[in-house]
Amino acid sequence: MFLWLLKDLSWCGLWRLLGMSMALPALFIAVWIAWHTRKIASDCVHNAAVCFWICANIIWMTGEFYFNDHSRKLASGFFYCGMLLLVSYYSYEIILRLKQRA
Repeated sequence: MFLWLLKDLSWCGLWRLLGMSMALPALFIAVWIAWHTRKIASDCVHNAAVCFWICANIIWMTGEFYFNDHSRKLASGFFYCGMLLLVSYYSYEIILRLKQRA
């Protein structure tokens, strides 16, 4: 979380070097956390959604820093993937619980 916040603070402050240097470590730590929570489905799904969110942030930040902010469509794809993952997980959980009641 610290690296992610440092990346976002750098993005807001337009500190390109620090922001870009925090991007991959923040993503690496998020993926590492998701991997280590893989045996607990709810934790893993939420951590994987965070990975998608961080990827989207990195793409968006890079686009604002270097590509005249033309990366939002690509970034939004990662946001949607994270949301789809969460919606799918919660839909599955709801269906599973409804079946258990029946």
